[in-house]
Amino acid sequence: MPQTDSAAEGTTTRPSISASRPWLVVLVACAGQFLVVLDVSVMNVALPSLKADLGLSALGLQWVINAYSIAFAGFMLLGGRAADLYGRKTMFLAGLGLFTAASVVGGVAPEGGWLIAARAAQGLGAAALSPATLTLVTSAVPAGAARTRAIGTWTAVGAAGGAAGGFVGGLLVDLLNWRWVLLVNVPVGVLVLAAAALRLREGRTATGRRPDLPGAVLVTAGLATLAYGIVQTEAAGWTSAATLLPLLGGLALLAVFVAVERRAKEPLVPLGIFRNRAVSAANTGIMLCGASSFAMWFFMTVYAQNVLGYTPLQAGLALVPSSLAVLVGSKAAPRLMAVTGARALAITGILVAAAGFAWQSALTADGTFLTTILGPGLLMMGGIGLATTPLATLATSGAAPGDAGLVSGLVNTSRTMGGALGLAVLTTVAAAASFSAGPDFAASGTPDPSSLVPGYAMAFRVSAGVLLTAAALMAVWLPRPVHRTARKTA
Repeated sequence: MPQTDSAAEGTTTRPSISASRPWLVVLVACAGQFLVVLDVSVMNVALPSLKADLGLSALGLQWVINAYSIAFAGFMLLGGRAADLYGRKTMFLAGLGLFTAASVVGGVAPEGGWLIAARAAQGLGAAALSPATLTLVTSAVPAGAARTRAIGTWTAVGAAGGAAGGFVGGLLVDLLNWRWVLLVNVPVGVLVLAAAALRLREGRTATGRRPDLPGAVLVTAGLATLAYGIVQTEAAGWTSAATLLPLLGGLALLAVFVAVERRAKEPLVPLGIFRNRAVSAANTGIMLCGASSFAMWFFMTVYAQNVLGYTPLQAGLALVPSSLAVLVGSKAAPRLMAVTGARALAITGILVAAAGFAWQSALTADGTFLTTILGPGLLMMGGIGLATTPLATLATSGAAPGDAGLVSGLVNTSRTMGGALGLAVLTTVAAAASFSAGPDFAASGTPDPSSLVPGYAMAFRVSAGVLLTAAALMAVWLPRPVHRTARKTA
C-alpha cells in the first residue's frame, strides 16, 4: 500500500511495491537478503582450501571473513539512509549489482589481496542492498499480524542464509573448488536483479537531504580499526603496542563519530532515536545474539573438520539440522508472540540459545554427531530464531516513515557488526585457550586435534555468558507491554 511522509517533511512517497502483490515483493526482498547473509558464513568451509591455494596466513584468513562483515555492517547505516533518500529499488539494484560484480572479482582472484579487496566490495554492496530489503518488507505489508509474519519470513530467510553457508560452501568446495563459493553468486544475483527490476516500484520517504558520508566513513573506520586491534591480540597479546594502538584508535574514531553526529544538520544516525527504549534495547539484543550466532557457524564448521575429521561437504551436511532449527524458530515466533508477547519470547529464545551454547562447550575430541553437533545445534539456533523475530519487530515498530530505512539499517548493522566483532573476540579467546592447553600448538603450526578442543569449548562457554547477559539486559531494558494491563482494567 502507498506510504506517505509526515506533514513536517512535506514530501509524498510513491508506492515502493505493487499493493496487489505484496508477497511477491517480500519474496524478491528476501532473496536478496538470503544472498548477502549467505556470504557472511559461506567462506568458512573454504578456508583450508584458500590457505593452500593462495598461501594466506591465519590473519589473512580471518580478514577474508571480516573484510566482508565489517564493510557490510559499517556502511549499512549509510545504505539505510540512502534508501530513504534515493529510493529502495534504486539502492536494492545498485547494491546487488556491486555485490554480484565483486563476486566475479573474488572468484577469479589471483592472490589473497585481491580476494580480501573483493570481499570488502561485496560487503559494501550488501550494505546498500540489505537495509532496503527490510524496508521493502515493512512497506509491502500493512501493520499488524501480516507484517509480523512478513518480518518473521525475512528473519528466517536471513538466518537461513547464515545457516546454509556451511552446507552450500561445503558442497561447492567438494564438487568444484573454493572459487565457486563466490562465483555461484553471479547467476543467482542476475536472476534476482531481473526480478527486482521488473517487479519493484520506486519509493522513498525523505527528500531534500544529503547522506552523511563523513559519518559513514568514521563509523566504518572506527569499527574496522577496533576489529583489527582485537584480531591482533592473538599474535601480539593485549598489552603490546600493535594491539593497543588500533584498539585506542578505533575507540577514538567512534568517539569522533558520535561528536560529529551530534553537530551534523543531517546526521547519519540521529542520536535521539536511541531514546526509544525499544529501539536501543532491541538493537543491543540483536548485536549480542549476532556476536554468538555468527561465531557459532565458524566454530562448528572448523570443529567438525579440524577435530572430527569431516570433509567440507560432511561438515555442511552436519549443520543442516541447525539451519532448519533457526527456520522453524523464526517462523514459529510470530504465532508465539501473539500468545506471550514480543518481550517475553525474545528473552525465552535467548535463554534457550544460551543453554545450547553451554551444552556445546562440553565438546570433546572424540565427540559424536548426536551429542556435540545435533543436540546443542538445535537449541542454539532454534533459540536464536525465536529471539530475533520479536527483537526485529520491536526495533522497527516505532520508526517514523522518514526513518524506516535508517532503523532497518540499524537492525542489520547491529546483527552483522555484532557478528564481526564477536568472531574477532572469540577466535582470539579460542586461540589463547588452545595455547594455554598445549603450547606446542603455536610453535609447530600443525596442532594435534585434541589441542584445539579447549579453545573451541572456551569460545562456546563465553558465548553462553554473552547470551545470559543479553537475556538479563532484555528483562530490564525492553519496555513492558501495556495492552495487557489495559485489557484487564477494561
